Amino acid sequence: MRIAALRGRESFEIEEVDIPTIRPDEVLVRVVVNGVCASELEPWLLGPPAGEARYLGHEVSGVVSDVGADVVGLTVGDRVGVWVLDRGFAEYVAVRAAYCFPVGDGPLDEALAEPIACAANAVELADVRLGDDVVLIGAGFMGNLVQKLVGLRGVRQLIVADARADALDRAAAFGATRVVDVTRESLSEVVGSLTEGRGADISFECTGTQGALVACGDTTRMSGKIAVVGFHQGPPREVPLAHWNWMAFSILNAHFREVSTILRGMSIGMRLVSSGVLSMDGLITHRFPIERINDAFRTLHRKPEGFVKAVVTFPEG
Repeated sequence: MRIAALRGRESFEIEEVDIPTIRPDEVLVRVVVNGVCASELEPWLLGPPAGEARYLGHEVSGVVSDVGADVVGLTVGDRVGVWVLDRGFAEYVAVRAAYCFPVGDGPLDEALAEPIACAANAVELADVRLGDDVVLIGAGFMGNLVQKLVGLRGVRQLIVADARADALDRAAAFGATRVVDVTRESLSEVVGSLTEGRGADISFECTGTQGALVACGDTTRMSGKIAVVGFHQGPPREVPLAHWNWMAFSILNAHFREVSTILRGMSIGMRLVSSGVLSMDGLITHRFPIERINDAFRTLHRKPEGFVKAVVTFPEG
């Protein structure tokens, strides 16, 4: 089978390796789609140590091709969202059956269980409540997912901020109460005007940037919550901690490493997707075959107009 091996800076190479064998509690999944995650961008840009290879890819969906002797509840042909730690940019993955979730009949490139789980767990951690005023900074892929899930919670105001016109248009189409172009308007002033001067009950930071972190402190009410969803790579970040202390913010790290939490989020996400409650329509904008995986990462890095999410695809038939 083919697998993408990262062997240098911005340089995947396609290798031929054996199809993995499965253990009794595992299934073999024929990969149809693997999402390109922002957390993988820095490893791609920097490359592995000289002479070594890294095998990235963890946002897998596909079709069960074989099942281990101890597996119950999954059969050959089942369409599943999968959690793997690596080696997802390949034609097949071997994975524990417990890490696979049925996705229904919709397109497999809209059934990326792992990132949907991240968004679902972030919204649950923030405990968004009926009537809350919510600010969401960053209308990229993760921001869009968080927005859609927050919208299911019955909030009063859902204010989405970004610097890109196409991202704001998308957020408005997804039901934002108000969108804010931060290059033209003061986000804190808009939030104040819509919340009777109180500020948001919850602010979600979904960009992974320094500026968005600071902005959260200007949009959130006293004793409100700031949920850090963005993946912060590169230099250390700074926050005005004296102000944050005084405001008594609750700071929520919406990144999860406990396996049971990740799996619960995947289960929630796939139930919402397979039932049609959560639509991923329009969020997968760029598709690449594995031979063009470096182009997929370049597209994520450059974020051309209209970009939301890139995926690496394999023929489904």
